Amino acid sequence: DVGSCPSRKFEKCKSVAKDISATTGGNCSALPACDLGKGADECKRVVAEMTKQGIESVDVLINNSGCSWGQPLEMYQEKGWDKVMDLNVKGLFFLTKAMLPLLEKAATSDVPARVINIGSIAGLRPQAVPTFAYDASKSAVHQLTKHLAGFLAAKCITVNAIAPGLVPSKMSKGLETYSSKKDILSKIPLGRFGNSADMAGVAIFLASKASSWITGSIIKVDGGALVSRL
Repeated sequence: DVGSCPSRKFEKCKSVAKDISATTGGNCSALPACDLGKGADECKRVVAEMTKQGIESVDVLINNSGCSWGQPLEMYQEKGWDKVMDLNVKGLFFLTKAMLPLLEKAATSDVPARVINIGSIAGLRPQAVPTFAYDASKSAVHQLTKHLAGFLAAKCITVNAIAPGLVPSKMSKGLETYSSKKDILSKIPLGRFGNSADMAGVAIFLASKASSWITGSIIKVDGGALVSRL
């Protein structure tokens, strides 16, 4: 089994690829550093590099690249807006487009190829913090997921999205600028933050035969945050 791991930071990507290979017993390769926010040409370059490494088909594409930008409305900068929208929305769309020939080669009616987009519950309910572009971008990811699902079903490619709640990470650390960790946790009914196993479980399901007849779905994995009492 072969996997590819692209990232803006090549050394970090190589480390992750090495860990995945060691854990799974498969072969995960690191792709040269890329910035999917640069658009269609950069996405094509990623696919060309995969082909160069001998990858002829793709069973599962996980669009996980993303960034955020938080700033008071009166000070919100255009460069922050563009950075978030370019990576979170444009990069996702054009990488999926560039990957279509490889996805189609893997797809059958019984075992479709999969596209799994990483959205956010912030795309379903705005956050009480000034992450305007991030929230809008994730809402766009959810809508794009449904739109692509309708178009790609005929090619035996399913498209679904995972909408995580708060999973502590380098990016989510910025939320503590606006609220304490305790206050954030108090809004999660199941009483804990999410973790990598929570996210992996849903991703594995969406990549497995069990989800072969599911497309266009946005699956919330948020500890009940969106049903919490206000």
